Amino acid sequence: MPAFLAALTIFLMLAMVLVRVAILRRQGVRAMNFGKQDKTDLLIPPVAFFYFYLVFAHAFGWPTVAHRQLFVSDVAAWLGIVFCLAGLLFLAWSIVSFGASFRVGIDDERPDKLITTGVFAWSRNPIYVAFWIILLGQFLVFPNLALLLYLAGATALFHRQVLREEAYLAPHYGAEYAAYCRRVRRYL
Repeated sequence: MPAFLAALTIFLMLAMVLVRVAILRRQGVRAMNFGKQDKTDLLIPPVAFFYFYLVFAHAFGWPTVAHRQLFVSDVAAWLGIVFCLAGLLFLAWSIVSFGASFRVGIDDERPDKLITTGVFAWSRNPIYVAFWIILLGQFLVFPNLALLLYLAGATALFHRQVLREEAYLAPHYGAEYAAYCRRVRRYL
């Protein structure tokens, strides 16, 4: 059962983001800005799709390159599902808190106001925190070397993106952003 719930997490995570992008598009907001500033970002989707395949392969018994588990524990698997659920709830709260300012990627053409309320009063980067919590949960459900490497790689990738966004936000919002950074942690 945890395996199927972990796979469902990917579907729900993607659905939340894509539905929000579609809603904003109908409101005239171009929320999908992924890869506009840095074309190397376009390497991320194939790597992400392979990750999705690994999770689904483990859940549904498809062929996979990562067979050997690092440990076997039903308790860890169910704890992983708790993390997946917590990550999904954190993601939903983030998307709601973002409102019409939600973007995938940096929107330097039509940026919106700085969001500092809701979950953004706790974390400056709650969406990346949510994604990381989900990845940790999925690793606990499918504890193999491939997903552990994905978790490590995602940690580095999320941090790289956060630094890029901060470099954009600092001059764009100036003193308001500096005060926000002093008040709220980068992650948690």
